[in-house]
Amino acid sequence: MAKAQFHKNQRVYVKPVGTWALVEHVVPHWAKGIDEPIRIHYDVGLGREFAAEELLSEEPMGDQVQAEGEQWRVVRARNKWQPAEGCAAHPVPGTFPVVITGEADWGGWRVPGAEYDLYPAKVEEQARLIASAPKLASFASGLVEWARKSGEDMPSALAELAHNAQDILAQVKGQG
Repeated sequence: MAKAQFHKNQRVYVKPVGTWALVEHVVPHWAKGIDEPIRIHYDVGLGREFAAEELLSEEPMGDQVQAEGEQWRVVRARNKWQPAEGCAAHPVPGTFPVVITGEADWGGWRVPGAEYDLYPAKVEEQARLIASAPKLASFASGLVEWARKSGEDMPSALAELAHNAQDILAQVKGQG
């Protein structure tokens, strides 16, 4: 007897067409007097039903970025280019943000002073975003994993968000 290999709203690669699609309907084929379907096809919205052999599921991402162990943080560095009086409009005059991405306080992300002078509020927001990246990646990974386990019980809008999160994680890992 046949068991479904894919579920509704799952993203699959359709080999005969060469494109990605979402499973819209799982279509079981029944025979009289048998309790389970004899075969299962999948409607992916491409004009015909496909057998499981014609579809590939996305590979689960192995080494997901985890928030555990990652202590990215924003620290303030002294602005060497101009005194605090010369940059009174900055959020924290006399300093600029540095995102520390390792154990030591010297590694990480910095912005050129001239760019910070032009857009201090934008650079401050970027620094907070970069420092939050491991937590955001962990959240996205959790959403994707939850979506995989939820199957057909998930609203399509949430499935779309999970697919977007998976695409972003693949891009971060250099796989997209």
